[in-house]
Amino acid sequence: MTATSLETRTVSPVRRRATTVTPLGMLVLLLGAFLPMLDFFIVNVALPTIDGTLHASAPMLELVVAGYGTAFAVSLVVGGRLGDARGRRRLFTVGLAGFTLTSALCGLAPSVGVLIAARVLQGVSAALIQPQVLATFQATMEGEARSRAIGRYAATGGIAVVIGQLLGGLLLDANIAGTTWRPIFLVNVPVGLVALALAPRVVPSSRSPQPAAVDVPGTALLAATIVALLIPLTEGPALGWPVWSWVLLAAAPLFAVGLYRSGLRSERAGRTPLVPPSLVGLPIVRRGLLLAVPFFLGFGAFMFVFALTVQDGLGEDALHSGLAITPMAVAFFVGSLLMARLYARFGAAMLGAGFALQALGLLALLVVVARQWPHVSLAAMAPGLVLAGFGQSLGLGSLFRTVLAGVPQRLAGVGSGMLTTVQQGSIALGVASLGSLFTGLESHGMRTAFLVVVGIQTGFAVILAAASPRRSPADAAAPAPADLVVDAA
Repeated sequence: MTATSLETRTVSPVRRRATTVTPLGMLVLLLGAFLPMLDFFIVNVALPTIDGTLHASAPMLELVVAGYGTAFAVSLVVGGRLGDARGRRRLFTVGLAGFTLTSALCGLAPSVGVLIAARVLQGVSAALIQPQVLATFQATMEGEARSRAIGRYAATGGIAVVIGQLLGGLLLDANIAGTTWRPIFLVNVPVGLVALALAPRVVPSSRSPQPAAVDVPGTALLAATIVALLIPLTEGPALGWPVWSWVLLAAAPLFAVGLYRSGLRSERAGRTPLVPPSLVGLPIVRRGLLLAVPFFLGFGAFMFVFALTVQDGLGEDALHSGLAITPMAVAFFVGSLLMARLYARFGAAMLGAGFALQALGLLALLVVVARQWPHVSLAAMAPGLVLAGFGQSLGLGSLFRTVLAGVPQRLAGVGSGMLTTVQQGSIALGVASLGSLFTGLESHGMRTAFLVVVGIQTGFAVILAAASPRRSPADAAAPAPADLVVDAA
């Protein structure tokens, strides 16, 4: 989501004259938001099949997931700022074209190396699409119409979770013309082409009159920090931790310090850096980031680990793997729809309550797997998955609302973009770190690997519940800014 869209709300007295979003235009915009979310979830159920056809190692499979998430995270705020400056419809269309093309490259990839490269480019393209959706709603709609549009955007995330798992399973089970996993990417091509044909006609054009410039040094340093963590954590265990992996890990904090100092220089010069130190210095924001990182680390790892466990450990096919995660996805979707009303009534107390429910659900899942392995029924896992998914939706929704309610209005868009960047980057790092731990423990049995990794995520949830603030910031009762909506991915 765009890092400047909320800032422009207070400085643009004329932008309301832009043509409002028609129902067809809203459908195209939501379709653009849906595709990047879908592609995070749909690939998880295909990982064992990709392994079987491309003979990919476990670290390479992790990069298929983490490479997409990392590129998405690093490029997200840049995509938002480019849309504000160059025109949101233009960037939406460019992103759609790139996403459609890279989806075709993924589906036709002859090797796992080509697949990973295409996934990285796909993540960059997704980051050009995603920020334009909410920014267009904010620029062209007001009042109840905008609230409804944002509600539909939020629901799109939950739908993407459900459809991603089920569609992936169905396509793999169908094995169309012997193409195995390839249709999970190729299905984006006709959908993207239709959206591309419609977008210039039905998506209104808008841009910010005072856009923030792209923070090139900050973006480069953020990318270097994430890559310096991602590559060693993904490849290091399989290669026996060579010297270069330790060198990169040692460089990561240096890049992070460079990012902080670059932000200080940008603020002193009157610019808006990618990660504003003054914003990170706010207690509620700093606390929120500390809560967000372990949450998304665990979430990204769980989706990766669960799909492999159900298929490789329990012997289920891809279709049943998609069905297995559906209870969690549906519960997350329902919780997302209820979140606004619950937060309005209970405030920040929902944060700790959501994480506590997540911990209980994961604990129930651990008990089922520990007792019933290797004959774990999908129905037996459903109650724990429902409780965990519902708790995640409450915790995640409350986290963004609580944190951004304490951010000054003029920086609300920047804070939103920063949190979303942390979201995507932490998901990628979760796959790289806990995913590597899982694959490393498989030699001791998949049951053990699953219990250890999900046990760590359960511990994260317990700590998050205990560390969550019980009170909202002083202005938390104010109407939530539109950019508070967060992707379910």
